[in-house]
Amino acid sequence: MDSDEIPRINGFVIITLPPLDNPSLGKTISAFTLTDDYSQTHQTQQQQSPSEEQNTLPSQTPPQNPQFQFSLSTLFPVFPRKFMAFLAVSLFALVLCSSLFSHTLQELRNSKDDLEEDKKSFVFPLYHKIGFREVSQRDVEFKLGRFVDLDKENMVVDQLMRPHQNKINSKLVSANSVAGGSSPVFPVRGNVYPDGLYFTYIRVGNPPRPYHLDIDTGSDLTWIQCDAPCTSCAKGANPLYKPRKVNILPSKDSLCAEIQGNRKAGNCETCQQCDYEIEYADRSSSMGVLARDELHLMISNGSLSKSNVVFGCAYDQQGLLLNTMVKTDGILGLSRAKVSLPSQLASQGIINNVVGHCLPTDAGDGGYMFLGDEFVPNWGMAWVPMLGSSSKEFYRAKVVKMNYGSSPLSLGSLGSRVGRVLFDTGSSYTYFTKQAYSELISALKEVLAMGLIQDASDPTLPICWQAKFPIRSVIDVKQYFKTLTLQFGSQWWIVSKKLHIPPEGYLIISTKGNICLGILDGSGVHDGSTIILGDISLRGQLVVYDNVNNKIGLAKSDCVKPKRFNSLPFFEG
Repeated sequence: MDSDEIPRINGFVIITLPPLDNPSLGKTISAFTLTDDYSQTHQTQQQQSPSEEQNTLPSQTPPQNPQFQFSLSTLFPVFPRKFMAFLAVSLFALVLCSSLFSHTLQELRNSKDDLEEDKKSFVFPLYHKIGFREVSQRDVEFKLGRFVDLDKENMVVDQLMRPHQNKINSKLVSANSVAGGSSPVFPVRGNVYPDGLYFTYIRVGNPPRPYHLDIDTGSDLTWIQCDAPCTSCAKGANPLYKPRKVNILPSKDSLCAEIQGNRKAGNCETCQQCDYEIEYADRSSSMGVLARDELHLMISNGSLSKSNVVFGCAYDQQGLLLNTMVKTDGILGLSRAKVSLPSQLASQGIINNVVGHCLPTDAGDGGYMFLGDEFVPNWGMAWVPMLGSSSKEFYRAKVVKMNYGSSPLSLGSLGSRVGRVLFDTGSSYTYFTKQAYSELISALKEVLAMGLIQDASDPTLPICWQAKFPIRSVIDVKQYFKTLTLQFGSQWWIVSKKLHIPPEGYLIISTKGNICLGILDGSGVHDGSTIILGDISLRGQLVVYDNVNNKIGLAKSDCVKPKRFNSLPFFEG
């Protein structure tokens, strides 16, 4: 054949598989030949000559699906010119898709090269509180803590009057030789109801002691209940942390100035220690002093790593904290603030400032949280820009559209085209703006016509429904509800990123056996104009907060355990 000659297509074969519900029909194979006389093509598929059968396929049973019997000439009457044009259009479409996602492909190629061998990732287990305490709408977790200016110039705590004079080494000290790229991996547990929180454990002190902490992406400071002595503490899961005088942070420390803001703690000559008070959105509070001690972390290869970090020694808790801290010892602050744990570890060069969590949909089905970027997937993540503002410590993103099924919901004030979404693992439930909440409640009235009855006597949450049959899980009533969709980034669907929240992401089953709405009116919380995604809507999602590149990543996941991906899934061995 000459190199300039276009190859000739002599025929093609169509294989029809049997229906899934009746595999006994078997598969059908239809053979077609192409000749210069296109009028004979359809006849070829109807009846083949013996010579054609020898050149194509053995005799087969007549096709079971006549709709698949068609002539190529009906698609490309001027063959092969139209056929080659069709191939050219397809090739152009592939090139266009590649150009749209060139940045993602470049990230896939460069992700492995960008890893720094001297930085590690730490994975923490998440646990649910093992108990059956019912959490009512008056007793749900909602934090978003803020520091309060203290009126007392020198709030001296007994046994902690003198700040230490010795400078504490803030560099990473390894108990064993740690190989680059190693990370700790632990199992995870958690639930939204009835316990209402997810927590992990850390080990602090020398010798190290375990403490269970509520993970909170909306809080800055990590704090542990401590015996300083304790003025008002909850029962907790472990004995109180007992600091030594050498552990107390002096007021001149830069992190003290960070949390006390305009008080200029570093210039306070009479201050013996760094005091703090945090007030949460649910009107609970925590008061204490800052301490510095060893944080012990175990990585995946079994090595131990320790670093000196600053946290709160909390000796006075008030409000709902005293009720919810039955199986926990404090809060793990994971925000973007300088005093948060990931920011401190990143400033010491131990990790890249990346936080990730994956909350399980059902209790006992795993879950994890990690610090560092080693377990960030190289593919499959939907990344959206992280919003920066005066409240830069919060993880927020811009949302351009929100729907319940096909019904649009308002984003902020009536007619607003752009809204804000805040990701907060310190909140048990999700909060909508007043307008969006009203529209959602109106849309949900359709479930009454389907047989559900609103039960105002159920105190679990503001809106609960009773069914005419026993409800064992959300799956039993899922068909009555629709998916919530949040569209991030752009009004153009082809370049936007979407978060789909199924009914399991906003409904719970109460102890009365009712189905309850886990979305609340947020007009009276935070700034009233922000959508707050709490634990209930973050379950079953790997959520990554990349503080290095200022972006938030989302990917659906079973949350069983973190995985390392160095290539696309079809290239994995």
